[in-house]
Amino acid sequence: MKLTHASSYALHALAFLASQKTNAAMASHVIAEKRRIPERFLLKVLKPLVSAQLLISTKGPHGGYRLARPAKDITMLDVLEAVDGPIRGKAPSDVPNHPISRRLEAICQQSAEQMRRHLARIKITDLNGAA
Repeated sequence: MKLTHASSYALHALAFLASQKTNAAMASHVIAEKRRIPERFLLKVLKPLVSAQLLISTKGPHGGYRLARPAKDITMLDVLEAVDGPIRGKAPSDVPNHPISRRLEAICQQSAEQMRRHLARIKITDLNGAA
């Protein structure tokens, strides 16, 4: 498995927010500075996390981002699929009805489902525990 920069930045941002003593809104420039993430890229990453209801965005001088629910209830799967889309197993084939093509497709789908189950067990709190 290979994480995209976007999903890695999203995981860093959520882990940072989870590590804070309170669930107060945190400005994006603070998150970017603390995790050494380019702020312009971070803003693009935070938007789908808000859309997926993993973060709450508050506007105004004391606004920023905060977790929409406890970090123990946010999984790595939630974050990756919010940022990069659903994890799917797909085998390219020029011969779609060939028995080998069908078997490869089934293997890829099984692998993706195993990955989804594994990522669903990893919580944002687990990321901070390993640091």
